[in-house]
Amino acid sequence: MGLNKMLVPLLQGLKLTLKYMFAKKITLQYPDEKWEVAPRWRGRHVLTKHASGKIRCVACMLCATVCPAECITIEAAAEPDNRKYPEKYEIDLTRCIFCGYCVEVCPKEAIEMTTAYELSEYSREGLIFDKERLLEPPQPRYESQKQKKAG
Repeated sequence: MGLNKMLVPLLQGLKLTLKYMFAKKITLQYPDEKWEVAPRWRGRHVLTKHASGKIRCVACMLCATVCPAECITIEAAAEPDNRKYPEKYEIDLTRCIFCGYCVEVCPKEAIEMTTAYELSEYSREGLIFDKERLLEPPQPRYESQKQKKAG
């Protein structure tokens, strides 16, 4: 009875191991192969502009207020026509938890989250995005081998 108690679970474990040993592998060879993210993936932040080229943000501070990580810093200024705009707008991605609250609360849809997920840097300073960097669309970090061969 004691031998049967040990042997059955052992064989069940070996069966499971063999099942996955000969199954198709799902590992991606990053950066040559990239995984497709969901359309609602919350990645890198981007500030948007009007068709006229002016930034949409009116420095209402709602995004900075609602941010649970307190990673958004805004300093407001006013144009001659009293329209407010952010003189300084920074997001510290070392503190950001990518919750998306800043996007949801913005009344002007001035901030969006893209599907870009390659955000690694060699220093922490590289992960503090200022207004100019947030206005640029995210660039792919690495070209895959397939793209290099095609181009």
